Amino acid sequence: MSSLKVPASVPDPYEDAEQLKKAFKGWGTNEELIIQILAHRNAAQRKLIRDSYAAAYGEDLLKDLDSELTSDFQRVVLLWTLSPAERDAYLVNEATKRLTASNWVIMEIACTRSSDDLFKARQAYHARYKKSLEEDVAYHTSGDFRKVLCI
Repeated sequence: MSSLKVPASVPDPYEDAEQLKKAFKGWGTNEELIIQILAHRNAAQRKLIRDSYAAAYGEDLLKDLDSELTSDFQRVVLLWTLSPAERDAYLVNEATKRLTASNWVIMEIACTRSSDDLFKARQAYHARYKKSLEEDVAYHTSGDFRKVLCI
C-alpha cells in the first residue's frame, strides 16, 4: 500500500482551484489531475481550495465535483473534500436513507466523536440539509439503537 504526501511547497489555493476548473473542461473529466491536486493536500488546504474556487468562479466545488464524477470515485472524492463535521453529517444523512446496516454508521459516529465534534456535525447537518440531525436519527432508528442514540 502506498501513501500520499503533501508536497513541501504547496501551490496557491487559487492555482489549485484554477487547475480543478480546467480538469472539468472539455469532453470528459481529467480525473488524474483531480487526484493529483486533492490527494496531495491536507484537510485545511482542501478547505482553502474550496473557498478559493467559490471566490474565483462563484460556484461550489463540491457541486461541480458531484456533477463531473460518477460512481464510487465521485463518493470518495466528495468525502475526501468535506471537512470532518461535514463528512459526518453526510454519512449520517446517507445512513438514514438506507434500510439495513445504517445504524452501525450512526452508532460509530455517535460513539467515537467528542461532544464538540458532534456539535459541529449537528451544525453542518442543519446547514446542508435544513433539518435536525437528532430528529432524523430518531425517526429512522428503532429499538435499542434508538434508545442509545436518543437519550
